[in-house]
Amino acid sequence: MQIKRDAYAKINLGLDVTGRRDDGYHLVRMIMQNVNIFDTLTFEDTDDGKISLFSESGRVPLDETNLICRAARLLRDEFGVSKGVSVTLEKRIPVAAGMAGGSTDAAAAFLALNELWNLGLSRDELCKRGVMLGADIPYCIVGGTALSEGIGEVLTPIPDMPKCHLVVAKPDIDVSTAWAYRELDSRDIDDHPDIDGIKKAIEDGDLERMCSLIDNVLERVTRSGYDVIPELEKILEEAGAIRAFMTGSGPTVYAVYKDLEAARWGYRAVSESGLAPEVFLTEPINPNR
Repeated sequence: MQIKRDAYAKINLGLDVTGRRDDGYHLVRMIMQNVNIFDTLTFEDTDDGKISLFSESGRVPLDETNLICRAARLLRDEFGVSKGVSVTLEKRIPVAAGMAGGSTDAAAAFLALNELWNLGLSRDELCKRGVMLGADIPYCIVGGTALSEGIGEVLTPIPDMPKCHLVVAKPDIDVSTAWAYRELDSRDIDDHPDIDGIKKAIEDGDLERMCSLIDNVLERVTRSGYDVIPELEKILEEAGAIRAFMTGSGPTVYAVYKDLEAARWGYRAVSESGLAPEVFLTEPINPNR
């Protein structure tokens, strides 16, 4: 039996860190949004009992450290599955980009293997297992537009983000999420994103107000170490974006445009700047619709 799934990237419309647990996990409040940039994963059950991962990307590990393999092993061990699985990954989401590329691939593995191995788990049950491997995985299992709280496992779906066009630009640098959080812990952050305000603007369908409130507490850390982030934001906003901002721990920047032609100008401006080798013209998406 073979199952194919698309695994969608995410951006943060808001990201706040409200505290830290004794076990080191950070407490967050985030507005998460899928975008139409995706990896494709093909799962095929095997009789050899092995978990095998194949990809031509060259940017992701193919051994047991990959979150896809870890998700498969978690389910196989818990439920005593004797079969193995062969996974082929077509990688399109930028790596180490703050777009949950690894987490969304793991989420696809949880969803596909639940079906492939006839485990009968609900999405809530998959989310409880997913958070054991990564804080973004529960959101990636659920998808769409959502408020994420706790360490990422408390999810509240909200209405779809207002229609718009996006330019996503990933510069040729990698930012460690662990480094970004360590830097954040060493600083006093007094101004926090208005997560409730962003949520209300989305519920009201007010794109302009939502954009005026977009904020990410981790950007205060990452942009101070990487000048390319504010440079990209300036180029995108000068090309007509309502707002440009960093997603996750960076370094990827996204820009929100009202119309497609303006977004195309933004795409061309960033491409011609040479500051970001990976640039996408895309839009928000709810994969469940």
